[in-house]
Amino acid sequence: MNATNESVGDIVGAVRAAGKRVTNAKRTVAHVLAASSKHLTADQIALAAQREQPDVSQSTIYRILDEFEQLHVVEHAHLGHSATVYHLARAAHGHLVCANCGVTIEAPAAHFDALSRELLRDFDFLLDRHHVAISGLCGACHALRGS
Repeated sequence: MNATNESVGDIVGAVRAAGKRVTNAKRTVAHVLAASSKHLTADQIALAAQREQPDVSQSTIYRILDEFEQLHVVEHAHLGHSATVYHLARAAHGHLVCANCGVTIEAPAAHFDALSRELLRDFDFLLDRHHVAISGLCGACHALRGS
């Protein structure tokens, strides 16, 4: 069994454990998310799912994404000014978003530990490390600018 199938199996298992129906549409959305190495918008997920199952409506995709989030198998993130993106729930991480080319890099939550402690101490603010998006320049764009 490959990692994509394992991830789909984990999602299907969570749906069943919650006493909810496992539909073909849910399996399809799970497969789209598991097969992607990128963060996907709901529109991108819908397009990919509709290639496999044309009769799945966009509103159904949104409901499935909401259900998957409630089951903690999928998370959403806001990466700057772009649309909300979705990805499989994994270890807590933040996002580094290149302001020039738009590439998104997942940074392990440990990189935000000191910042998280300082924000809590100085501002009584608890950082949600799954939703952190820091804008800057990726290595390639930084090198192009010669800074």
